[in-house]
Amino acid sequence: MSVTDTECGVILFAHGARDSRWAEPFTQVAERVRRAAPDRRIELAYLEFLAPDLREAATRLAAQGVTAIRVVPLFFGRGGHLREAVPRLIAQTAKDMPGVAFELADAAGEDAAVIEAIAAFCLRATGEAPGL
Repeated sequence: MSVTDTECGVILFAHGARDSRWAEPFTQVAERVRRAAPDRRIELAYLEFLAPDLREAATRLAAQGVTAIRVVPLFFGRGGHLREAVPRLIAQTAKDMPGVAFELADAAGEDAAVIEAIAAFCLRATGEAPGL
């Protein structure tokens, strides 16, 4: 049985910070993803300090009929949080939501296009031409 776009949801998952202004770029990313994929159910969640957390975002998606959730970490790299804490958190959430399958994507910062975009930004910030 295949899962349709309406049954599949995405949680864009960021670290979080005490200063709520830190979340502004992540909110912009989530808005762009929603506009680009209007049939896909998208939630933005945080590991700590900000709401919603992963469990709350997953619960919202499940309440909309989502049966498969892909967690997309908006982290620069795969450090301790993504190697240990986040998989444990996903496993516990999945255990509490037996009708929902979870999958953890790679960290955003490990994607070649993201690395290229950051390098281009760094060149612009130093006044260099963006030709890598």
